[in-house]
Parts: sequence; structure tokens; C-alpha cells
Amino acid sequence: MAVGDAVSEWKIGDQVCALLPGGGYAEYALTHQSHALPVPEGMDLRAAAALCETFFTVWSNVFQRAALRAGERLLVHGGASGIGTTAIQLARAFGARVYVTAGQDEKCKACEALGAERAINYRTEDFVDIMRAEGGADVILDMVGGPYLPRNIPALADDGRLVQIAFLQGAKVEVNFMQMMTRRLTLTGSTLRPQSDAAKAAIAAQLRTQVWPLLESGQIAPVMDSSFDLTEAAAAHARMEASAHIGKIVLEVAP
Repeated sequence: MAVGDAVSEWKIGDQVCALLPGGGYAEYALTHQSHALPVPEGMDLRAAAALCETFFTVWSNVFQRAALRAGERLLVHGGASGIGTTAIQLARAFGARVYVTAGQDEKCKACEALGAERAINYRTEDFVDIMRAEGGADVILDMVGGPYLPRNIPALADDGRLVQIAFLQGAKVEVNFMQMMTRRLTLTGSTLRPQSDAAKAAIAAQLRTQVWPLLESGQIAPVMDSSFDLTEAAAAHARMEASAHIGKIVLEVAP
């Protein structure tokens, strides 16, 4: 690691993982000093590389924006993804009840092994009916968008919060605002890259005090699917696009 003249939080030799503003497919990258976090004690660099993007995203959206509380029901779409496996573990660690959707029975079993109370195979089951039978989700974390949005609304409990972090199936959809108004629903969401350095630093500070101790104790850990050499980035993307993975796919550079 190298540090700039104005850096005061880190020194050469420190092992860190960091949220990057881009340019991560490289042997060297730059980031703001306040967006870096120490590699949790006992964790190797391969696993540490899988932390920041997912943990920043889940913490800022599920806990800061949606204010998930202990005892509430969280529904996570794409439960077997890097984001999903992180959300399951963090929500359970803070006392929430977790439900997920996934497209394969193997992925559903993996999510339940991580702590999901109920994994819903969206190819054979209707998550709306299941969540309504459970009383509705207090928070939904969605990266699908498109046709999922009008289905998410009836799946929410009264005063529920829908958090959108991506739109894999489309960014435009028709919404029934009457349901949102009469049931006091909240639709929110965010993406990390456009946020200010100060906002990202605030997320990092909360992760360091509230989440990093859980990683160091082994209570939670990144779920690792596979690793590829940096020169095999295309193969890594092919695995991701095939939706065959569970957890994080990482690229490794020369030691």
C-alpha cells in the first residue's frame, strides 16, 4: 500500500480493504483514506476483497435508509448473491427475521443455512402470497426492479419500506400510489458511486464500529463462491451472468 502526503489514517504496511470510486480491475487503485477499513483480524486478503462493496451497500440501504429493527421482517430478492448473503447475515445478527427469493433449490438451501427463516424459489412459488401470509415484509431489499415493483408493494406490511438498489429487469414501471398512501409505504433507494466522500466516510465509520467486530469474531463472514485471475475477468463475468454462483466472485492479482 502507498499513501499520499495528506493521508493521516494509514501508513505503509497496513492491510486494508476499501470502497473504490471505480477502477478496481487493476493491480493498483486509488481511494479516499476514509473509505478504507482494516482487514478484519484473522481474515485473508481474498475474503477481505469481497467485503466493502456489499457491506457498504447493505448497511447504507437496509440499516441507514430503511432503518431495519430487531424483530422486523426483511425480504431480500436475490438472496444467494453477494449482496443477498451479506444482507441475510447482517439482518440476523441485528435480530431481524429474514426471508429471501432465489431461483434454484440449491440456492434456497444455502440461504437458509446462512440464517434465512424462509427461502422462496421464485420459479415455483409466489413471494407475494407467502409474505402476505407472514404479515408482510417490513423492509424489502430489491435489485430486480421492473415487474417486481408492483408485486413488492402488496408484499409489504403497513408502514413498510421498499429499498431499490438496482433494476436488472427495467428502470420504469407503473406504480399504484393509492396503496403507498393509504398504507403509509416508503419507496427509497440509493447507489454508492454518486455519493459524496463525506457520506461514504460516514458509512465506513459505522461499519467499523458496529459490523467489523462481528467479522473479527467470526459471527459473520463473506460467502466466497470462486476466484479468477485478473486476466480471466471475462470468465468471472460469464459465471456471474450464468446465475450459477452463491456469494462473491473475486479477481486475484499477482502477489
